[in-house]
Amino acid sequence: MLSLRSSSPFELFDRLEQQLSQQLQSAERVPAAEVHETPEAYAVVLELPGVDKAAIEVKATERTLLISAERRQQRQQPEPGADAGEGQPQAEKARGPLLSEFRYGTWSRSFRFPHTINREQLQAVYRDGLLTVTAPKLNTVSTVTVQVEG
Repeated sequence: MLSLRSSSPFELFDRLEQQLSQQLQSAERVPAAEVHETPEAYAVVLELPGVDKAAIEVKATERTLLISAERRQQRQQPEPGADAGEGQPQAEKARGPLLSEFRYGTWSRSFRFPHTINREQLQAVYRDGLLTVTAPKLNTVSTVTVQVEG
């Protein structure tokens, strides 16, 4: 038996807003990337503002580049002149931000290339919040001469 539930248009908008809010909060956000190709190499540029250089890891297989990093939340510093005495509750000692839209946590991205890359000559440079990984192409094209018998 099919039962219909009547809802006001406002209830429908409220439910839609709740669903969108949940999806936005749980959506995985990965940094924006640009991939460039030259005849000699591939270059991947990622935006990583606020990420510590030591928290970035770059790995490679024959045709895939895997980049992962972690953006850690900075600890809140006590306000100058504020005395965090022992009698204060823990919530008052460490106050968080009033509003935070920053995303913290770990993420990883992989990039698969049409040509084999030279893993021994990978270069990664992190400067001004941009990570640039250069992956030279591996030139394995060779000519073979075959002796004709007969």
